[in-house]
Parts: sequence; C-alpha cells; structure tokens
Amino acid sequence: MDTERIARRLTGLVRDHLVPGAQLAVHRPGEALWATEVGLPADAAVPIGSITKTFTATVAMALVSDGDLDLDTPLPDVGRPLTLRHLLSHTGGLPSDPDDVRTTSLRRHALEAGRNLVPLHRPGAGFSYSNIGYVLIGHLIEVATGMSWWEAVDAVLLRPLGLRPHFTVGPDTDPGVVAGHAVNGALRRVVPVHQSLALVDAPAGALAASATDLVAFGRMLAGGAPRIVDADDLALMRQPVRHAEPFGMADGWGLGLALYERDGTAWVGHDGTADGTSCHLRINPDDGTVVALTTNGSSGFALWRDLVPELAAAGLPVGDYDGLTDLREPIEPPADCAGSFVNGDTEYSVQPTEREVLKLTVDGEPFADLSLFDGLVFAMRDSDTGDTSQTGRFLRNPRDGGIEWIQIGGRLARRQVPEMV
Repeated sequence: MDTERIARRLTGLVRDHLVPGAQLAVHRPGEALWATEVGLPADAAVPIGSITKTFTATVAMALVSDGDLDLDTPLPDVGRPLTLRHLLSHTGGLPSDPDDVRTTSLRRHALEAGRNLVPLHRPGAGFSYSNIGYVLIGHLIEVATGMSWWEAVDAVLLRPLGLRPHFTVGPDTDPGVVAGHAVNGALRRVVPVHQSLALVDAPAGALAASATDLVAFGRMLAGGAPRIVDADDLALMRQPVRHAEPFGMADGWGLGLALYERDGTAWVGHDGTADGTSCHLRINPDDGTVVALTTNGSSGFALWRDLVPELAAAGLPVGDYDGLTDLREPIEPPADCAGSFVNGDTEYSVQPTEREVLKLTVDGEPFADLSLFDGLVFAMRDSDTGDTSQTGRFLRNPRDGGIEWIQIGGRLARRQVPEMV
C-alpha cells in the first residue's frame, strides 16, 4: 500500500471538492494502523449519519446472541408481522420516516409510526431503506435492556471497544462534535450548517466518530476483539438477505450491513450522511482489512467516489457500489414514468422535459434530472451540485406491467393513484 500516494491524493481531492476536512484510516492484518488527516485533528468526532444504523444493529445482534431479542418473533403492537430481521435488513416495507413528529418519546414515535404509516409492500417482499425501522430497533433495545438507546450503545458497544460516546442529539449531546458544511461547487461556496436530526431519530443517525473510531468498530465486525456478538450471529450480519435489493446503494444487504462486491471479494460496510458530512466504512471479513473515511463537507460523497479508484491504484482495492458501470445508450422514457410516487409523507414527482430527460422533484423542490437506460434504470444529475454519480430505477407491477414504483437511494416510492371525485 503506497501510503504517500494515498495521502497526497486525499489532499488533492479535499481541495478539488471544497471539503473543509477529512480523516482516512486503514487497518490491514499484520500492519500498524495507518491514518492521515486533512484539515481535521485525528481524534475529531464527525457526525457519521446512517453509519449509526450499523452501531444500532450491532447492539441488537449482541442482544440476540444473549437471548434477549429474537430475529423472527413478530413485533408487538405494530399491527403487521414485522420482525427484527425485517427491520435490520430494510425489508419490512416501511417508509423512510414521517415528516410530522409530535413526540420526543422514542417508544411512542416508533409505535405510532409502525401502526400508522402506509406500507410499501408486505414484510419480507422487497427492500426499502427505512429510518423508522431503525427507530423501532432502538425501541426494542430499550425494552430489552431497560436502558435508553444512548445508554445501551455506550454500555454494550462503545465502552467495550474503548470508544468515547459522541452524540449529535440527545441527553449527552457533545458540543465538541465537528460542524458539517454545505458545499456549492458551482459558486465555490462553503457554509457551516447545524445538525438537525430529530431526537426520536437518534438510533438511525445520531453518532459522531473519527475515522480511527470507525476502524476499531470495523475490526470487531470483521471478527476481531472484543467479541461483542457471537461468531455465528456476526456472520449472519454479513450474509445477503433474500429480497433485499438495495439498488442505487449497494450490491446486497445483510443485517445492518451493506454488501459490496469487488473482483470476487465480498466487502461489507455502510455509508452515512448527516447535515454537511459524508462518511464511509468498508470491511473485508476474509482478511480483516478495514477502511474508514470521514468528511465534514456535503461533497464528501463525490470525494469518496473519486478516492476509491485512487486507493486501488495505490494497492488498496476497496469494495464499493457503482451503478453507472453497466449503463450504455440512453433511451426515450416511456410515458408511464411520469407521475407522483409516495414514500410515507415524501412525494416524488416525475415529469418529462423537452430534452427527453425526466425532471424529478421531491416535495415540490427540484431534486435531479433523470436520464433513462435499458431496464428502466436512470442516472441522476443532482439539481444543486450537478453530481452524476448516483443511479435509481423504475419498477413495473408484474401483474399489469405498469410502472408502480420508483427506487432512489434505496428507498421505494409507490405510484399515487388520484382519488376518484
């Protein structure tokens, strides 16, 4: 591994993407931990967004190993046959999260959402990335341990790993957490932003960590010390779940971990974005390699995409997902791509333009231009940043052949049928 080349390229990419700061840490078996930083101290805690879900999943799986939770027992009080296995793998058919949160009680929010949100499909029948699913897991952890989610994450996971707790919201909010930044490349503007995560969404995104913290966590998930989850349950976290097709995010999904293929090697991990941050964790369970990147700029995701091939060229091939690889010639969008699609309280509206490109708005705000390819797969051009690294797709109903769903960022949204007057 050419560490000098990696450090040099990271510095250049931080500059190119206007990211104020980044940390990169790498563990390879038999070698000392290697880390490099640009614009941030090595121990700075960066909001890691949805990588928090993997921490929550690991606590839940530790409780499964101890016999305090069961993967396949239906959850009480939610009115549908949801299980912990469904929630961990995003196959419960739950929308992402409701916009109108009227409580600060994790229990009340989880149960109200579980009962009232309109499901996208029956449990186990498909994949739709869901924050509220992880709020439900947080509630199960609280019931099983008698502790708050914050206390359980600290006691069950962080303390055994030797990590200090850093939370962006909650009773132990850390004022020293690194600020995120909104980056506008076109205007060359970088603006600090505050974290806006709701208290009740903490199990889905409230942790902050350094890259070296993430590597310590990743080493445990690869099978290293400490043994927080039994080996069989740890292996189960890394196995693909049936019907979990996270198109646009990863090649597959396990129990709390995304799956990535590279040159026949299976990697696991998770990405996370908070307000003005983008962070990435990758683990090779076969040889124990762990790679973590944290950034405190909203353009950090594009930086990561540019960094992955640089890591490979420097002798560190890392598993990642690239939905653009197999796209060839664009096609004219079918007429039934247009319409309104809903995921909980979020509305995705797709309309054609004169340039044979579809215009996507989310809750009425411009979101992206979509170019369609075979298989109803589309490339997205972000309306704010111009980034073109993400993909999504339309899905047809097998019964009538009509387009019924759109999948973006792993989230399904179902066509909204106008009410009859």
